[in-house]
Parts: sequence; C-alpha cells; structure tokens
Amino acid sequence: MEAYTDFAEVYDTFMDDTPYEEWADFIAGLIEKYGISKPVRNADCEKDIMKAEEPDDESILASERNLVLDLGCGTGTLTELLYEKGYDMMGIDNSEEMLRIAMEKKEKSGSEILYLCQDMRDLDLYSTVGTVISVCDSINYLLEDEDVEDTFSLVNNYLYPGGLFLFDFNTVYKYETVIGDDTIAENRDNCSFIWENYYHPEEHINEYDLTIFAKEEKEELFRRFSETHFQRGYTLPEMEHFVKGAGMEILLTLDADTHEAPGKESERIYIVAGRKKD
Repeated sequence: MEAYTDFAEVYDTFMDDTPYEEWADFIAGLIEKYGISKPVRNADCEKDIMKAEEPDDESILASERNLVLDLGCGTGTLTELLYEKGYDMMGIDNSEEMLRIAMEKKEKSGSEILYLCQDMRDLDLYSTVGTVISVCDSINYLLEDEDVEDTFSLVNNYLYPGGLFLFDFNTVYKYETVIGDDTIAENRDNCSFIWENYYHPEEHINEYDLTIFAKEEKEELFRRFSETHFQRGYTLPEMEHFVKGAGMEILLTLDADTHEAPGKESERIYIVAGRKKD
C-alpha cells in the first residue's frame, strides 16, 4: 500500500476544491442518526467527560463510546473539522509526511487530536472507539481481498458494541469507465501536476502515475518529482460481503454524489455499518 511521500507537500493545494465542510456535516449527521458517539465539547455540556480528574468506570466507557477514529486521515483536514464539531478525534495514516502536515495543523489550531502512524491492516489501538470513519477512497488502497478482510476485522475488533464504521470507496465502474486510461493535468502558480491513469481490468486495479512540479520555497526554481499509486475498484456486493464477513451489519448504503441508493453508474459509494451489540 503506497504511502504519500513528496506529494504530501502539495496534496492540500490540489485538494482545495474538495467540499470537506460538506463532508464533515454529512458524516456528523450520520453519526448522530446511526451511531453512539456524541460530541464531548459544546456550550451545553456541564463538564468535559474527557477531562474528569478521577474518572469512574462510567466515564471511561463514555470516553471510548465518544472517540472517533479517522482511518487514513491524510493531512487531517476532515479530522480537524470533526474536532471543531466537538468530537474527540484520533487520526491514523501510514504516511509520515501526511501526518507531519496534520501535526502542523494541530499546532496551529490548538486541537487535542491524537495522531498515530500505522498501516490500517495492522491497526493497533489502546482502547475501543465508538466510531471509525474512512473516506476519500482510503479503502481503495487495499489491493487484495485479504487486506480488506484483515482491516475490517480489526475495525470490528476495536469498535465499541453498537459502534459505527462509516467508509467510502471508488467503484469498478469509476475506474473502468470514467477515469481509467485517462490523463488529467492541472496548473497552479506554485505547482502543477500530470496524473496518468492506467486501468488493469483483470485485477480491477487503477495505476496512478503522478508527476509534480513544485516551486521551491524562496526560489524561482521548480522541483520535479513523481509517485506511483495503485487503487483497486470494488463493487457494492463485494464490499457488503467483506463487511458482513468481519461480523458487522449493513445499516445504510448511499451514492456519494446523489445521497440516493447506489446504482450501476455510482462512482463512489458510502457504506454505514455497525458492530453488533454483545
């Protein structure tokens, strides 16, 4: 599973039109409707349950129920937005470079987000969590059935009983029909990129060959670097099979663009799943 390296430096620049605020509102609404995690910081709270001087068993359990894990958090933009909504947040990513930028945002905002550098296939937490989210096609970096099975099994293991797993994924249709074998280029004042796609239909894997030209700080020179990423497309039945195989139940499936029921031409799909109560 390829980690972001040099591309991390310009990732936020090229993602500046991503509707993160809308995503945060949508995700918070799903957590409120289907989940067990509650915001722990707001004007109506008489006390912050996460800061009790002598926490009892009830407050410890509440702290786990209310903990939200952003799996594949990247540079932490969405993690920060959910923190602003009052959620106790944890972010995990396997790219040290992306997490370094997330930590810079944390220092600037003063948030208390805990960031860990881990591969989602080897997820290792200190407690259960009430909610796990994984969006912006992080799950598509899992290229083998075993990778998805291991990750979903670990998610289920660390979910509090009744907890929520909310994730999205790009479909086979998107890679095969929409972006496969296509080239995308974009030019900015301080950086530009060429994104070449090569779709491998037998494996349902899309290869991204990225070439980036980034202006060096305080210089007029541009540095050229490249990265190759691989993502696998999945069908909804495949993902439903993985979710159920890990011991979770499907609560909701949505087309990520229309927020309606997924169809044959859905490019990205949300799945809301829950860990069964003991």
